Amino acid sequence: MFLQYALWGAWLPVTARYLSASQSEGGLGFSGSEIGMILGLAGSIGAIFSPFIAGQIADRYFSTEKILAVLVSVGGIVKWVTASQSDYQSWLILSIIYSILYMPTLALSNSISFAHIDDQENEFPKIRVWGTIGWIASSWIFPMFWLQTDLKFQLLPPFFVGIEYPDVTSRLADALRLSGLISILYGAFCFMLPNTPPSKNSVDKSAYKKAFKLFNEKSFSILVFTSLLVSVIHQIYFLQTGPFLSSLGVADSLIGPVMSIGQFAEILTMAVLGYFLNHLGFKKVIGVGVFAYFLRYLIFGTSSLPLWIIISSQAFHGFCYAFFFAAAFIYVDKISENDFRHSAQTVFGIIILGGGPVLGGWLSGFLQSTFSTNNVLDFSQFWYSVSIVGLVATILFFTSFNDSLTKKEII
Repeated sequence: MFLQYALWGAWLPVTARYLSASQSEGGLGFSGSEIGMILGLAGSIGAIFSPFIAGQIADRYFSTEKILAVLVSVGGIVKWVTASQSDYQSWLILSIIYSILYMPTLALSNSISFAHIDDQENEFPKIRVWGTIGWIASSWIFPMFWLQTDLKFQLLPPFFVGIEYPDVTSRLADALRLSGLISILYGAFCFMLPNTPPSKNSVDKSAYKKAFKLFNEKSFSILVFTSLLVSVIHQIYFLQTGPFLSSLGVADSLIGPVMSIGQFAEILTMAVLGYFLNHLGFKKVIGVGVFAYFLRYLIFGTSSLPLWIIISSQAFHGFCYAFFFAAAFIYVDKISENDFRHSAQTVFGIIILGGGPVLGGWLSGFLQSTFSTNNVLDFSQFWYSVSIVGLVATILFFTSFNDSLTKKEII
């Protein structure tokens, strides 16, 4: 989990800033729509392929840890090559290839965990939290040692800050190379993971077809539709928060550390996730996670607030991710049969990593063009519009979702 998310945290927080910065600043000068295609459409294609590449193969043919090793190793090479590209077409094609390789690994890493633990509600958060720690580590270490010089200690995160190099923006491309190195290291480590063979008791050879039958369950369908709305605005967070923080005066080398405040909060919420699931149930916990999205973007849009409040609101990401995404993955595992658990995770992943990102990329580009004057985006109107989607998702979930698991089944 540490390596799974460290390789993601190394490049994702700063890539939007690198792509959107002008060439004179050291960036690539891509438009909002182009960035949406690279970070949205590309990820969606990978998620759509997930059930067929990873879910079906892992549930029926090969050990999960071996598939994981191959996917992340090749993905690391692709990410390294991407860092050297400067044109939109190359970035888009390589990003699509990378997403096809990486997106399935998110579900597979979850599946390996679920396959070797008995108490998912209490044990999985303790395992998954190491992914959060990995994200924080990579998003801090890279700017600390590669974007700054003359580091000095301070009491507040990220604890060590210094003077930015003159070419700091162009150096952001090296975040992709760091991700590639971590990914290749992760691939080698995968061969040390517990053997997780495919199910020998499967009746239907098509695991993903059985997984799609979960849509016959109303609770699953409502969760999926809510997840679609949430994943749209979740994607926009990574598309626009970097440029947003830059517009507030946050230095490029501090964008990653500032966004990692959310990951620190995620550690705390992961630690108590099992307790709240057992005492409140899935509906209330997931509902709080959805509401946290609305509240965070509402704060982002209120430009009259002090900068420290806007930065501190990154902490809502802990509730957004742990209470929504982690709890939702546990719920999907709970309602799935053993012989299609991998595919159930990847089918759910199609929605949150497939449909959501492509819609999020389109919506981000649309809102950016709508609320921009002379190429200057009015972030206040932008974030208020995004927060409305979060409010709609919150109302939909609380009024329509019926938890099909009894308290005994949760425990």
